Amino acid sequence: MPDPFVEVIPRQTLERRVSEMGADVTADYPDGDLVVVGILKGSLFFFKDLLYHLPITCESEFLSLTRFGREGRVSVAMDVSIPLEGRDVLIVLEIVDTGLTLATIQRLIQAHGAASVRTATLLDKAPRRIIDVPIEYRGFQVGDEYLLGYGLDWKGYYRNVPSIWAVMDLRHLAQNPRAFDAIAYGTHHG
Repeated sequence: MPDPFVEVIPRQTLERRVSEMGADVTADYPDGDLVVVGILKGSLFFFKDLLYHLPITCESEFLSLTRFGREGRVSVAMDVSIPLEGRDVLIVLEIVDTGLTLATIQRLIQAHGAASVRTATLLDKAPRRIIDVPIEYRGFQVGDEYLLGYGLDWKGYYRNVPSIWAVMDLRHLAQNPRAFDAIAYGTHHG
């Protein structure tokens, strides 16, 4: 039986790519005065690391959405707390899949009167895109596997794993929700 979990993006590779993305953002905003909006909860680690690589004047802010119902309707759980009118805004999120959530976020930020809106995503599942959304900064193109670590979770667990892992057997994880513990933390919960 193949391994149920495979590391797909090691920590060093993440660090190098986030640094490169920070350089790209900095080149596009040399004068700074940027509002960097992290989408909670998944973007937290990427957001923090990207900010470290932005040697420009910027404000950091957070936005949180809640998805509910079978249709996956999205509502705002926590809106930004600073005025965005006339400001350049960079949306930071961990993954773009269908594009539906990102399209909602982009419309919300534009409705706040932002002068410009750009997006940085660590992971892009472009083949799953339903809505074409602009993404100016992209870390990695990934496949359709379920991913864990570096902000990505399974029912709230494993966001704090410093690299990204693919779940090769989702049924195995569903049947034993703590199956990844031994790999993630060097422990086993039986």
